[in-house]
Amino acid sequence: MLPFEYARPTTKEEAVKLLGTDWGDAEVLAGGTDLLDRTKDFVSTPKRVVSLQSVKELHGVKYSATEGLTIGAMATLTEFAENTTVKRNFPVLVDVANDIGSPQIRNVATVAGNLAQRPRCWYYRAGYGLLAQDNGKPLVPEGDNRYHAILGNSGPAYFVSPSSLGPIFIALGGKIKLFGPDGPREMPVDQFFVIPKGDGDREHALKPNEIITEIVVPPTHSAKAGWYSVEQKEGLDWPLVQAAAVLQMSGKTVKSARIVLGHVAPTPWPSREAEQALAGKTITEETAAEAGKAAVASASPLSRNKYKVQLARVAVKRAILKAVLGKRDEHEEA
Repeated sequence: MLPFEYARPTTKEEAVKLLGTDWGDAEVLAGGTDLLDRTKDFVSTPKRVVSLQSVKELHGVKYSATEGLTIGAMATLTEFAENTTVKRNFPVLVDVANDIGSPQIRNVATVAGNLAQRPRCWYYRAGYGLLAQDNGKPLVPEGDNRYHAILGNSGPAYFVSPSSLGPIFIALGGKIKLFGPDGPREMPVDQFFVIPKGDGDREHALKPNEIITEIVVPPTHSAKAGWYSVEQKEGLDWPLVQAAAVLQMSGKTVKSARIVLGHVAPTPWPSREAEQALAGKTITEETAAEAGKAAVASASPLSRNKYKVQLARVAVKRAILKAVLGKRDEHEEA
């Protein structure tokens, strides 16, 4: 990697002053599990690295019955998953966090870092840029696109969002709080993720001189939440497809639903079609299967990733069944 300055501020105000107005000026260091890879491969070559470890207000997890769950940006995945309040009020979040990486990674990786990590697209990591182009020609459509997008992939972006927490935070109605030179701002988590349209665009709504400070998840009350991930192997693997389901029930009938897919599009992908398919229905294996079909009705697979359509359909079905019935269909192969 190239040499860089290292800074360790103690307040968020100091931190944003150390970040530049251009992306190449500085990088934020949280857990470092993504940044280290990028700097070693020269994908990122920051002039300065700004560690947030000593900014105490960015740490910790707290809960109130009125505000819900507030997660400090620097909370590690282990700290988050082992928090008693999270276990009691948001067990689905514990399931998601414990599925990310290995125990060693979870001990240092942060909740905010999982949201803000850069894509794992091998063209991007090989130095062809976020849009994976060589002299203006997109490489993904005719290249090795086994793990690329099947939704939201009309171009020029074909990568998939690598965040595993993003889909469930969106399904739960979470908000993300940012801080920059102009002060704090917040937005729904689904607005944090964006599809880049040009070379200078990013896949997040962060500005170069902003940091994430908190993620807030409102109380779920009586909502039913489920999540399902499909991976090539059970241990230490990137998901091929994920689905998050949060259902508001009226008795046995679905009053409203949020269905969000992960690792299938450049952003976590809410499925209005699946949500509409569930409205007013009683959850059975058949209605869950119909929602799964609806979720991928507009999928447009590339030359080598058609298999992900079937995986996404089954993941949605199983997430819904886990949310309401506490089980998944064991008879249908992904």
